[in-house]
Amino acid sequence: MNSNFRNFALWVVIFLLVLALVTLFQSPGQRGGGSDIAYSQLLSEADAGRITSVVISGPEISGTYTDGRTFTTYAPSDPMLVTKLQQKGVQITARPQSDSTPWFIAVLMNILPIALFIGAWVFLSRQMQSGAGRAMGFGKSKAKLLTEAHGRVTFDDVAGIDEAKEDLQEVVEFLRDPQ
Repeated sequence: MNSNFRNFALWVVIFLLVLALVTLFQSPGQRGGGSDIAYSQLLSEADAGRITSVVISGPEISGTYTDGRTFTTYAPSDPMLVTKLQQKGVQITARPQSDSTPWFIAVLMNILPIALFIGAWVFLSRQMQSGAGRAMGFGKSKAKLLTEAHGRVTFDDVAGIDEAKEDLQEVVEFLRDPQ
């Protein structure tokens, strides 16, 4: 793999991890952009007529004041809340409770353990092969192919050239005439 691509991929992974951590640890007040208020304050503000609209998403309620400010609160299971808000003329919007985790963090959290496992497996297999024995190398041949330039042995290379020539001549004569 190209070293520039590897460096780029490393920086992309670091950027995604930092982005995921910032999003994960961001406080709920910063996500909604409004101030957190108590449930009792919601009821008193609604009684005073200072709330124009609310969005109810499960137990979470967010809304706007008449002056344009926004708020968020957490509602207990109060069956009379909707009727109280309707009596005060508050516009009510209901939405299903949604998972506030962004899609890229959900994907990252699902893929990260698998990627860590595969990365550790590759790292350990490379560490095992860096030793002298080279794991999984028991079937590999240590023989090397010799070419004529490298592996040619002549009579000049052999010690005792005269004796070697005589021995070879005796062998050739015996093979020609075994008697």
